[in-house]
Amino acid sequence: MKKVHILLLILFPLYLTAQNTNTTKKLSFTGDFRFRVEQDWDSKKTDGSYREDRTRLRYRARFGFTYTHTNWVNFGMRLRTGAVNKQQDPQLTLGDGSKEFGTLPISFEKAFANFKYHWFSAWVGKNTFPFEKQNELFWSDNVFPEGVSLKGKFNFDSKFLQSLQINTGHFIVASQGTSLAKDRYFEAFQLVSTHWQNRLKFFPSFYYFKNMPNIPDGSETFVMDYKILHLGTQLLLNQSPKIVAGFDFYHNLEDLDSNNAIESVYKNQKKGYVSSIGLGQLKKKGDWKLQFTHSYLERFAAVDFFAQNDWARWDYSSDASPDGRLTNFKGLEIMTGYALSKNTNIKMRCFNVSQIKTLGTTQETGNRIRVDFNIGF
Repeated sequence: MKKVHILLLILFPLYLTAQNTNTTKKLSFTGDFRFRVEQDWDSKKTDGSYREDRTRLRYRARFGFTYTHTNWVNFGMRLRTGAVNKQQDPQLTLGDGSKEFGTLPISFEKAFANFKYHWFSAWVGKNTFPFEKQNELFWSDNVFPEGVSLKGKFNFDSKFLQSLQINTGHFIVASQGTSLAKDRYFEAFQLVSTHWQNRLKFFPSFYYFKNMPNIPDGSETFVMDYKILHLGTQLLLNQSPKIVAGFDFYHNLEDLDSNNAIESVYKNQKKGYVSSIGLGQLKKKGDWKLQFTHSYLERFAAVDFFAQNDWARWDYSSDASPDGRLTNFKGLEIMTGYALSKNTNIKMRCFNVSQIKTLGTTQETGNRIRVDFNIGF
């Protein structure tokens, strides 16, 4: 009820000010709803036993606004469903409430101020991941960092080089209440260049994660650093129908040999490869899309509780955390989609996953299929 009151306090002044025509032009709203049917089967544990096959009906709702204060400043917020301690997963499961038809968990997903002046832009607060990416295997679309983001973009009148963009920022994972150097945080630097009439894109990046727990949500047994080099590229092979190929390479440059808390079998598990090819797009009514994505991500190629948790039902539930642990796996995703209208589509995603390294007797596996109905405005 307290969150409902807060939401009303935010939206009521917006409603009053929106009665003014000039204010209406400055205020924009967004929202979306997703309904999902999900089936998991043949999900093997490291002890050789199988998780019970599972069918779930799930949904997600989001609502937000952006207010343009001047031509160089705007601010916004967005609410979403989902448990507060599951940053990777805003979905709710039908019938999974703590009470019979109880109220829904709703929280703020974004709250930010954005600044833009000529070639320079920045935001402060909690907002969308500001670095170029083409999938969620390194960073989930549902995880919104808090901090300061800076960007500079320069356009060129050249057949070879159309634009060069510089992205950087400092983002605090957990404040320790002392100096910034003692916080849990990450910093990143990225170059994004487009070439040959925007058909080719490169985005080399470097991510530095400081004092990351090995297990999220306060259950860690040690902390560690990550120094991840990312080399990403995307190539437009054909315009109509649209065919796009992508490749990502990740290498954690941090020396793990001296960390005695890490099992020896994982000390050199620091690289990752993701390749994809997609045919079609989902922009207007009647559009369709088919995409194949292959992933090979070793244990420390990414911070697993910031990455997606879509591909398998592997998590830290045995360590009192609901977050997913989707590194140390290899697998294939096949996605098909059809656009019912401009902002409405249906997608089917199929996953087949197996573990790379295991400390048990058997490698974990997983099979999953999802059908999503998405509608937004």
